[in-house]
Amino acid sequence: MSSYEAVIGLEIHAQLLTASKIFCGCSTAFGAAPNTHLCPVCLGLPGALPVLNHAAVDCALRAALALGCEIHDTSIFARKNYFYPDLPKGYQISQYERPLATGGRIAANSDYWTPSYDIRITRIHMEEDAGKLLHEGFADSARRSHVDLNRAGTPLIEIVTEPDFRSGKDAAAFFAYLRELLVLLAVNDGNMEEGSLRCDANVSVRRRGADALGTKAEIKNLNSFRFLEDAIASETERQIEVLESGGRVVQETRLWDSAAGQTVSMRSKEEAHDYRYFPEPDLPPLVVDAARVDAIRNAMPELPADRRRRLAAEHGLSSRDILQLMGPKGEYFDLMVNRFKAPAKPAANLVMGLLSGKMNELRTDDVTAISSRVSPEQSARLLALVEEGKISNSIAKDVWEKVFQTGRTTDEIIAAEGLTQIDDESQIVGLVADVLSKNADAVAKYRAGNMSTFGFLVGQVMKAAGGKANPKRVNELLKRALGA
Repeated sequence: MSSYEAVIGLEIHAQLLTASKIFCGCSTAFGAAPNTHLCPVCLGLPGALPVLNHAAVDCALRAALALGCEIHDTSIFARKNYFYPDLPKGYQISQYERPLATGGRIAANSDYWTPSYDIRITRIHMEEDAGKLLHEGFADSARRSHVDLNRAGTPLIEIVTEPDFRSGKDAAAFFAYLRELLVLLAVNDGNMEEGSLRCDANVSVRRRGADALGTKAEIKNLNSFRFLEDAIASETERQIEVLESGGRVVQETRLWDSAAGQTVSMRSKEEAHDYRYFPEPDLPPLVVDAARVDAIRNAMPELPADRRRRLAAEHGLSSRDILQLMGPKGEYFDLMVNRFKAPAKPAANLVMGLLSGKMNELRTDDVTAISSRVSPEQSARLLALVEEGKISNSIAKDVWEKVFQTGRTTDEIIAAEGLTQIDDESQIVGLVADVLSKNADAVAKYRAGNMSTFGFLVGQVMKAAGGKANPKRVNELLKRALGA
């Protein structure tokens, strides 16, 4: 074990799910032709005045509440001044000294992914996104970079943590949870490939047991959980090697080169005073009253960690099952169990089996593509019929598929095709007797101690019954006939 430990803080930039930009009416839709979603406000032209987007503030408030932050009744926008080619105004409107929210926390061991230490949220502040430089795809890309300003002015929140993480694995787990949380809250679409959710990692190392922080390097624009984990591991190793060789870690901004598997230097790290923050003169303070916060809090959905704890407490489901019952599939499960009174474990098995299998077959994450054809009510009805012994599990699977294909109800299909399970003892006894008479060798082997032949005989009875016999009754009556 190294005598050094990593100290890691994260800065997550999440674009907010609003139809228009944070200070103007331009569209935030991704994929439009370059430089078509622009106006004098997002270009910062003289005389153009910003007006704050109400929906963006609500998104930010939902995120702050979900992370347990203190929401300040008054926050202030500031100009963060620096020159960059994709920042048309020469400054970015952000929040600095008085952010929207501060002081959240995720408690140690409070969810399946959490480490054995608290993760503290330093602040959540609102700001606008910059544009995007395009370095390839043009005839002159070898000589020039092009700029697309459509993204400039897209509303963001920046979620900043304390330097609490001790490994890239823990940091990546938090980033994954944050994505799950923001998508559930309709704060962010979770699309990291398009850049709507990205992460910067501040990494330093220090001697184990020391309190003072080492010199940090910031790794910019990590847009996958694996890249975040790998980049932190690589940067930690690099800094330890520098220190052990007698060198000094330089504060700088670095990028992750996934092909080379290492971080590379980008530029020396700026300090806050380099940005020359000052209050945005064209925007009044953002005042958020308690009634607005309460209304948003009361409309919040059940948070993922709370849901996982509830499913375990109410239904005794395993962690493995619970993880597969999150998101839209979990809503399908909830309707089956809570509204249509399906038993929890069979309902979970149906969702994880039939529903998930159909989603994979259709290559879709949209549960409504299936639930519009096989409703939670019809799935719950199937499970009730299995529970009553009227159909078998194998018949239930076939009926579920036929409901999906035809749109008919469970009961209509069972009645039309005569699929009701055979439960009559006299019928099953007759089938058992016939099977035993035709399979004397298997009977002899069973009676000689070869227990594996029992399963073969059960299968033969079920085959003779066309799969309609009650398996439990088949087992009971077959054992009786064999004298077991």
